[in-house]
Amino acid sequence: MNTVTTPLYTKRSELLARLAEPRLYDLAVIGGGATGLGVALDAAARGFSVVLVESHDFAKGTSSRATKLVHGGVRYLAQGNISLVREALHERTTLLNNAPHLAQPLPFVMPSYRYWETPFYGVGLKAYDVLAGKAGLGATEFLGRESTLRLLPTARKEGLKGGVKYWDGQFDDARLALALARTAAQRGALLVNYCSARDLVHEAGKVAGFTCEDRETGTTYTVRAKCVVNATGVWVDAFRQQDAAALGRPAKPIVAPSQGVHIVVDREFLPSDHALMVPKTADGRVLFAVPWLGKVILGTTDSPRQDLAREPLPFKEEVAFILSESARYLTRAPAPSDVRSIWVGLRPLVKPQDDDGDNTKSISREHTVIASASGLVTVTGGKWTTYRAMAEDVLQKCFTAGLLTERPSGVTRHLPLVGSPQQVVQHRISAPQGLHSYGSEASFIDGLPGADAALSEGLTEAMVRFAARYEYARTVEDVLARRSRMLFLDAAQAARLAPRVGEILREELGLDPQLEVFQALARQYLDVPL
Repeated sequence: MNTVTTPLYTKRSELLARLAEPRLYDLAVIGGGATGLGVALDAAARGFSVVLVESHDFAKGTSSRATKLVHGGVRYLAQGNISLVREALHERTTLLNNAPHLAQPLPFVMPSYRYWETPFYGVGLKAYDVLAGKAGLGATEFLGRESTLRLLPTARKEGLKGGVKYWDGQFDDARLALALARTAAQRGALLVNYCSARDLVHEAGKVAGFTCEDRETGTTYTVRAKCVVNATGVWVDAFRQQDAAALGRPAKPIVAPSQGVHIVVDREFLPSDHALMVPKTADGRVLFAVPWLGKVILGTTDSPRQDLAREPLPFKEEVAFILSESARYLTRAPAPSDVRSIWVGLRPLVKPQDDDGDNTKSISREHTVIASASGLVTVTGGKWTTYRAMAEDVLQKCFTAGLLTERPSGVTRHLPLVGSPQQVVQHRISAPQGLHSYGSEASFIDGLPGADAALSEGLTEAMVRFAARYEYARTVEDVLARRSRMLFLDAAQAARLAPRVGEILREELGLDPQLEVFQALARQYLDVPL
């Protein structure tokens, strides 16, 4: 039985009062996505003083728009990137162990429509098992036609020869990011969302901190730190170039943004707890159909994109690709009218410095950590699964650059995140969201006002109040996009719930919950380009 403990309040006035204090932090992080939050947690867990600012909400960008897979990277194995796959497989298990209410094993089935596909892909996936070793989640199995249809009952029957079953993981990315933030705060880190880093502060040619602005009040603050980490994902080049300009030298961009589109449909299109995976579509990309929080996610694409929009729009050809490829593998093809939500994520791929091309499929998914002449540490690339290893690499760079005194690593390897339950988790992430999604904090939420007032399946008034009081939520979007995942699951339903969510937030926070802004965003998530 878990002991009910009171979580940390995230009262904004108190956070800003701490931010205003004149002090020198060991580490200051710009960016509240998976990477920045992972760095903040690792540093705080090692006993460093840490501050992190995020210009929008935590995980507002790429980190809430993943394909929801915790994986070693089957396609990276095909590319021969053994070291990346091995690291990711072991980090996969660590993540699943540290947040079992938010990250769990997920079986995949790769259907075969040619006789050679089952043995060909099966052998590769057996190698995947070998690389995982003791960190494996289950053995790869060769399936006959009937077994494949039993696990994927809506797979296209015509021409089906069999399949291969293998294991990876899935997770709730935005809530995992929030768990990282709250766990870092428990360890003493100061984290402030809706606070934009503006200008780096240089002293004697070295980065000594930055100025930032509270986006709600316009108040500016100066943060001073021994080490500043630029963890802004696809936006890292902006601070790199600002840093280089202060030193009177150029900085060549290192990020090649890639866009991935995801389409959400009802579970009737794949009524299974197994995901469908196509390793090579008509144009060589990978297609997934993943059961997630009561719906099915279809994706993803990999298209170069030059602009860095906060809410990127899907390209018409990407949507057509996903729907047409899905039709090749499902008995009933999803139509535009079946789409419950459509959303886009930008991936910060690190391009070789001698490559100005646009073929993002060939660019490495490994992360890069660099320190400039001024001491600005930048991290980008990588993927959610390896966020913890990336954080360790960032701190190691801080040590080798002489910015911080080295302290032993590995402190987060067995560090349970906020909400991690002690007992075995009974609910699967493929099931609809609900009180179980909060892990060990479920009992606490059940004691808040509105626990019996359901707004929809899996969302109560108490959950909205919890988001405002303990989870840094400031707007309707924060609640319905990232504390609840309703916007990503059913945008029309999210729009219907928004007014009441706004009323509760106004009661709790006494500010404009930005209802109209959210309603416009919900319409965007419903807009299927044809």
